[in-house]
Amino acid sequence: MSTKDEIVKSVPQKGFVGHPKGLFTLFFTEFWERFSYYGMRAILIFFMYYELNEGGLGLDRGTANSIMAIYGSLVYMSGIIGGWIADRLLGTRRTIFYGGVLIMIGHLLLALPGGVSMVFASMAFIVIGTGLLKPNVSSVVGDIYAETDSRRDAGFSIFYMGINMGAFIAPFIVGTIGQKYSFHLGFGLAGIGMLIGLIVYKATEKKYLGLAGLQVNNPLKPEERKKVFTQFGIIALLIIIFGAIGIKTGLLTMNVFSLIITALGIIIPTVFFVYMYRSEKTTKDEKSRLLAYIPLFISAVMFWAIQEQGATILATYADDRTRLNIGGFQLQSSWFQSLNPLFVITMAPLFAMLWLKWGDKQPTTPRKFSYSLFFAGLSFLVMMIPAHLSGGHTLVSPWWLVLSFFLVVVGELLLSPVGLSATTKLAPQAFAAQTMSLWFLTSAAAQAINAQLVKVYEVVSEFTYFGFLGLMSIAIGVILLLLSPIISKAMRGIN
Repeated sequence: MSTKDEIVKSVPQKGFVGHPKGLFTLFFTEFWERFSYYGMRAILIFFMYYELNEGGLGLDRGTANSIMAIYGSLVYMSGIIGGWIADRLLGTRRTIFYGGVLIMIGHLLLALPGGVSMVFASMAFIVIGTGLLKPNVSSVVGDIYAETDSRRDAGFSIFYMGINMGAFIAPFIVGTIGQKYSFHLGFGLAGIGMLIGLIVYKATEKKYLGLAGLQVNNPLKPEERKKVFTQFGIIALLIIIFGAIGIKTGLLTMNVFSLIITALGIIIPTVFFVYMYRSEKTTKDEKSRLLAYIPLFISAVMFWAIQEQGATILATYADDRTRLNIGGFQLQSSWFQSLNPLFVITMAPLFAMLWLKWGDKQPTTPRKFSYSLFFAGLSFLVMMIPAHLSGGHTLVSPWWLVLSFFLVVVGELLLSPVGLSATTKLAPQAFAAQTMSLWFLTSAAAQAINAQLVKVYEVVSEFTYFGFLGLMSIAIGVILLLLSPIISKAMRGIN
């Protein structure tokens, strides 16, 4: 019996809405992890730029937006490390648990009174913890099903719903408490959310997950461990030394650090592409597919650059430029962060049915990507209208933000699940796992670029900012649409 068969047989195969009981464990672990992350993210931007007498840190808004973008980029970059640790050291199950513990510590640090240094310390814990937990939870979901199990795709859909449900309710609970009463109390609630997730995980994993995630897929050999740990230790020590010198001499400013992260966001995926393309393990057809993947990667970076500004530029827009008192009812600006998961939850089933109905007649992958860029561009172009009508000064209707979030989610559903699927199909056989990491680097690269873009928002008009990025997205979408026949041909039979 194969290891995969042993794992599947060890998992209780029914008990959670007709699925393996292990899905219950993973669903609620990820539900509470997303609750904690999105709850924290909904108020962190405000905490950073609100004045001291409002309970904030008093940073300027451009710096706060840049820190948020850097933070998001590092969260996605850390997934590469989390995957490596699970594959070579701990296995996915233990890696998930340690990741959750680090996330909880990060949120609880934010709950304590402290300045900017406390924020950076908490971010370090959450970045590393999320990198350990997030990619590996998805991996274990796959482990609890046999490859031929017809429930597999439905199981991932249920799991995806858990992610978005946690993200949906968090801004209403954490956001309300944080903005109306105390930011630190809000962060504390986010930490409690992760604690609940850890309790569910530890209380049910042995009974429901069986052997899933316990195996270390490619363990380090004894002779490799010393070499690898020495290399990691040297790298960590050099980073600490250069960081300390940079801070002490004043050379490592926030602006310089953001430029370093932006450079890494571009350099890391470039190195990935070059390494895989030049490898002797990559066949001729796989090289062609890898080249076809490059314009898709660039398009995804452009899309996420707009989508991820929902938590930075549009979050501050909701707080500063939006009319929040509607008929005597007071909205909280953090609540707008629930729009994205709300629209995903309601529209994802519709898109799934649409692709099923169209079958082979549905648009090709490059065309879906180009359409997603049109919708992303439109989501920013519509924001030019209130900017023009208000002159950039008077408060505007919240419905403009609702429309903007709706349009970008339409684009997200055309790109995100399609991109995941295309990545698995176009990946060279020898680099299947690494190529999946490459897909997540589209978000890392986008937010690394955003660390520079959000600074521009402070020095140009709203009309110019939204218009330029919106038109750029549509222009790249048009170019991709024109190139789609060539890209499809280079994909060598992959649709």
